[in-house]
Amino acid sequence: MASSPDVIVIGAGVLGLCTAAELAARGHAVTVIDPGAPNASSIAAGMIAPALESLLDDVTADRAALLRRARDLWPAFAEAHDLNLLREGADWRGEAAADAVLRLRSLGFDARGHGNVLITPDDWRIEVASALKALARTPGLTMVRGEVSRLTADARHWRVQSGDGRVWFCATLILATGASEAIAGLPVSVAAGVSAITPIRGQLTFVSTAAPSRVIRGPGVYVAPCDGGVVIGATMEPGRRDLDPDPAEAGRQVAAGLALLAATGEPGPTRVGIRGATADGLPLAGLSGEPGLHLALAPRRNGWLMGPLVARVAADGIEGRPPLADAAALDPRRFA
Repeated sequence: MASSPDVIVIGAGVLGLCTAAELAARGHAVTVIDPGAPNASSIAAGMIAPALESLLDDVTADRAALLRRARDLWPAFAEAHDLNLLREGADWRGEAAADAVLRLRSLGFDARGHGNVLITPDDWRIEVASALKALARTPGLTMVRGEVSRLTADARHWRVQSGDGRVWFCATLILATGASEAIAGLPVSVAAGVSAITPIRGQLTFVSTAAPSRVIRGPGVYVAPCDGGVVIGATMEPGRRDLDPDPAEAGRQVAAGLALLAATGEPGPTRVGIRGATADGLPLAGLSGEPGLHLALAPRRNGWLMGPLVARVAADGIEGRPPLADAAALDPRRFA
């Protein structure tokens, strides 16, 4: 049996669900197809962190401003979809905190320091599990559990087939498959772009301990509040797709995170996710260059930060609206 929604989104990570929710809120009938397993978005700490990400990556002023504009789309997006946006700020703790304050101020961020601690109000956070559930419940959005095995295009529509034989047809298809390998049947040019995405393995560990009031970051580690304790992470291991936790690395992360807190705690499960990254670290969002095929892929470690921006860019492209100024920086064809 086949069905024909207006738009099909393949992938239910943060970019896929933000884009699907944006389109559904605009009146489109959207189907999201996803295997249903945990993904990099669902195990993330939910940081919306333009300031400290700019500091860690030593970005240009233009890139920092783009990240800040992406964050500034969050309040309206969160209100529209009833998401709990936490504007707590974040701390950086390390010997170079004074230099970090000057660097962030030079990039246009609000930051102040005290000893080896930097405090910025410019980094926020989202509650990941509840946000993903709320986005999936957007009226007009249908969630389907399945794994897409093949795509076929003709002059009028896309044919989307799952591994168990189910088939869907749509005029508009959005690929939001993270760091997954190219699906059979993708046009050659798009498949090449998907294959060029670098998988980056990351792991983080839940620890039962008293949670701080906001995210705390330091060299090579972060600690983020969550229900019942904190999550401590996260590794960045380019080129790896394996999902088995590394107990030794988890132990090092937990020790470093608890040292930031000056606390003790009981480690719980370690979770692993695979992010996708492009050569310039920005996601692929918008028209693919193939009729009816759009992308929402590869945000590196900034999936939650970039979600509403990617959603706006993709949805505007589908509807033929004038693009946001930042759409050019995310154009999937920029590497061609």
